[in-house]
Amino acid sequence: MKRIAFFTLGGTVSAEGKSRMDLKDYTSGLIEGDYYLQQIPELANLAEIEMIPVDNVSSTEMNSNHWIRLKSEIDHYLNKENVDGAVMTHGTNTLEETAYFLHLTINSSKPVVLIGSQRPYTALSSDAQLNLVQAFKTAVDPDSHGKGVLVAFNQKIHSARDVTKIDTYNVDGFHSGVMGALGYIDASHDVVYYRTPIRKHTVASQFSEMNLPQVPNVEIVYSYAGATGRVIDFIAESGEVQGIVVAGTGAGRFSKGEEKALKRAREKGMHVVRSNRVGNGRVIPIAPFDHLDFVSGDNLNPQKARILLMLALLTEQNRSGIQEIFDMY
Repeated sequence: MKRIAFFTLGGTVSAEGKSRMDLKDYTSGLIEGDYYLQQIPELANLAEIEMIPVDNVSSTEMNSNHWIRLKSEIDHYLNKENVDGAVMTHGTNTLEETAYFLHLTINSSKPVVLIGSQRPYTALSSDAQLNLVQAFKTAVDPDSHGKGVLVAFNQKIHSARDVTKIDTYNVDGFHSGVMGALGYIDASHDVVYYRTPIRKHTVASQFSEMNLPQVPNVEIVYSYAGATGRVIDFIAESGEVQGIVVAGTGAGRFSKGEEKALKRAREKGMHVVRSNRVGNGRVIPIAPFDHLDFVSGDNLNPQKARILLMLALLTEQNRSGIQEIFDMY
């Protein structure tokens, strides 16, 4: 039987409501790790489980300090010969961001699976219990090896690079856009994969062997009709930010006011990544922006482009070098 390190980090999956019908006013962080094992005996049939309580922090409060700590702790356990993989509970609001940071930095090819739930653990028809079981099924499956960090949610297995939250409360709250899930956990409880991640991750990532310091500060700016660029100027003048990701309209575009402000930010030494707010599709170089010294963010959503830029700035200060990283990851 495989041994899985079980990291618990709060979220709706750890929440208790006022009643079984409470789907919105619940309190997270009340369910402890051992309670899961007592209430879901099926987990003990899947793996030997080593509990590692981390924190009950809300996922809305997650930051790069939490990510760096998690990377260090997960590496520590996965580098043990008697640990075969890891499962982590996490709040759904920023689950995809934690997953992608770990996808880029974990120094192991052993499976790491993040899960959460859209309904509190105590709710009628909660998705928490089955998501937990399926996360462990995924972690112990030999085909999960080498696929990077995974998110198991509502019978689907997603790559951390592709997955994003797409619904506020629906149990089918995570999708991987046009890329689609890597695989499924079907009604027979089999883990079945149909594709594998191609872009660099985990042990193939240049960030996996780094002793990560405090990462650079990168902000996201959301473009919209009539955007003036004042927010960009405010960020640039703060002197505390090393990069900006633009959640651009359409194919990563922005207003003339924003363009002028972004150029001023670039002149101050800040790197700018063009992303998009539409949810699917690549952001690629286009003729109207050829004169701008900006990075094209490929098909990463803004929050993930931010994470990759934060890490890229640890090793690169030239735009061409950062662009190469975005092309590889």
